[in-house]
Amino acid sequence: MNPLFQANKLFLIAGPCQLEDDALNLRVGEALARLAEKVPGGIIYKASFDKANRSNPGATRGPGLEAGLAALDRVRTATGLPILTDVHDASHCAPAAHVVDVLQIPAFLCRQTDLLVAAGATGKPVNVKKGQWMHPEGMVGAVRKVEAGAQQAGHAAVEMAVTERGTFFGYGDLVVDMRSFQRMRDACGVPVIFDGTHSVQRPGQGAEGASGGAREFIPALTLAAIAAGAQGLFLETHPDPDHAPSDGPNMLKLDTLDALVTRCVDIWARMHA
Repeated sequence: MNPLFQANKLFLIAGPCQLEDDALNLRVGEALARLAEKVPGGIIYKASFDKANRSNPGATRGPGLEAGLAALDRVRTATGLPILTDVHDASHCAPAAHVVDVLQIPAFLCRQTDLLVAAGATGKPVNVKKGQWMHPEGMVGAVRKVEAGAQQAGHAAVEMAVTERGTFFGYGDLVVDMRSFQRMRDACGVPVIFDGTHSVQRPGQGAEGASGGAREFIPALTLAAIAAGAQGLFLETHPDPDHAPSDGPNMLKLDTLDALVTRCVDIWARMHA
């Protein structure tokens, strides 16, 4: 099997923030499967079975582990795309690894040793998002913990990537330091991804204290990140973001994704000609 995180081929992680019903999940998956042939390194479908870090206690979290993994398996079967999902607890890693192709560590949990070690122990590729408070070189510790888990479980190596998703600027905004891509790549020695959607999140600035967002800035930041050295992209997308159960203000409309990805691939090709 070819690596999913290829440093020399632009790749994309995309999908809805949270799993919904099969119709929505598959609608997004089928659109991504059509788009995948345009992306040199391919597309990985992303959706979360549990959004364990929602702002409000009554917010919708998703279908949960068992039902969520079953839904992801249906997307995988229908589209042929590799699948990524978040894990929030060490106990999630092994069952998730039986179904999905990539485990993702959320930014808030990027220093949770037991979780990182358990993800590595599965032997599956792992993407770790950089915490909003961390400097780029601080991600070396996360990478080493995943590697340690893989080694302890007897795996010769584990495929990894790290993701830039913005840094806190005051209490309710994020900024992207374009130097982060080179700094993380040099320090961690693994491909570096840019999360163009969560980077425009406005924590706590939405209705009733939920997170807001400014999706109008996604294209400019994403294009700039490619030029600055990002090797992969993470873009959450939804047919109707304004009515999505989570992260709607910072998700791309599904019908705008193709045009943005085409521009990104063009910039990538020009830079690597």
